[in-house]
Amino acid sequence: MNTRSLWLSAALLAGTAGAAPPPSPELAIPFANHGGIYDWQADGERGLWVQDIHKHWYYAKLMAPCIGLNFALTLGFDTRPSGEFDRFSFIRVPHEGLAGRCAVTSVVASDGPPSRRKPQPAAAPEAGSSTH
Repeated sequence: MNTRSLWLSAALLAGTAGAAPPPSPELAIPFANHGGIYDWQADGERGLWVQDIHKHWYYAKLMAPCIGLNFALTLGFDTRPSGEFDRFSFIRVPHEGLAGRCAVTSVVASDGPPSRRKPQPAAAPEAGSSTH
């Protein structure tokens, strides 16, 4: 093994040691244009949690702040011809004109909004341990 291949091996190992975890895969909500979306909750003006009819949560990140999203009572989901809500979709905030058409850049799986997450059960005390 020559010196050059040793340096190359060391460089490859060093580059992978501190590598970030892979990003979450992009997903789509099928049949969003035919009742496939069950619920949603805004995350300020930068994104929103979307729940499909199977009660799975997704997080949709938006390209830019979406004016009025944080206070909207209704939304439109513009899926274009595919019918899927994905990273090529738009959301529409009523009564905001052109400012109310907001581009989605990412849709990934989520645990849902913090206020709607199921609490984790408390760990049972170990057998034989005493609380005295």
